[in-house]
Amino acid sequence: MNFADKISLLRIFLIPVFVALLIIYSRLEFEYLKYTAAGVFILAVLTDFFDGLVARIKKEKSEIGKVIDPLADKLLLVTAFITLYFLKFSIPWWVVLIVVSRDLIIFLGVGVLYFFKIGIPTVPSIWGKFTTFFQMFTVLSVCLDFPFSHFIWVPAVVFTLISGVGYIRKGIFSLNSANIKKLNREI
Repeated sequence: MNFADKISLLRIFLIPVFVALLIIYSRLEFEYLKYTAAGVFILAVLTDFFDGLVARIKKEKSEIGKVIDPLADKLLLVTAFITLYFLKFSIPWWVVLIVVSRDLIIFLGVGVLYFFKIGIPTVPSIWGKFTTFFQMFTVLSVCLDFPFSHFIWVPAVVFTLISGVGYIRKGIFSLNSANIKKLNREI
């Protein structure tokens, strides 16, 4: 396991710390806990940036990194959205539903492609990058109770839907391409 992969693992290990701080804050309402949780979330976000940077600079791209990096992102964001909603932070249920549904659909799609032994497209789209950015910014704004968080979560939802449709199309294309190749081999 290379250094970039360890940075991605750190992001996963920061998730329960972030959640624990939010839970304790919701019980005790000490403001510093909310800011500490936001700081842990920012640290997790920075690991997302640095693991890719380290992998490119040190030319340490690995097979496990192709899995662990997007998995860490999805775990961090889905956990954050669900936690903020259930702890009664000011985020609507439909925003959480859209974010969680997209990632669940992607996860199931990857599972289908893996089951049929079809190559899984691992190149992130620009829409996916915008989605991740706005979702991360949404979590931070809701966590810190920004008064205009809805101006942030609306683009997050829009990009989530656009990227979700894009990933579904890529998955369908991969399935269809595999079927065409199979038919050509049989002929």
